[in-house]
Amino acid sequence: MTNILYSIAGILTIVGAINWGLVGVFDYNLVSTLFGTMPGIMKVVYAAIGISGLIFGVLWLGNVR
Repeated sequence: MTNILYSIAGILTIVGAINWGLVGVFDYNLVSTLFGTMPGIMKVVYAAIGISGLIFGVLWLGNVR
């Protein structure tokens, strides 16, 4: 179960990092482009990416020790 959670959290964290990289370099928000007409879904996507970052970080710190 931890491996699946780690994989999903890792993928969503990478997606979030790519999105923020696009925003920083090109001022292009991929999530907004995909879900711009659906602000409720955008919030869910951003929340899922944020939660995934936290989960990924906790699991990663657990593996570092």
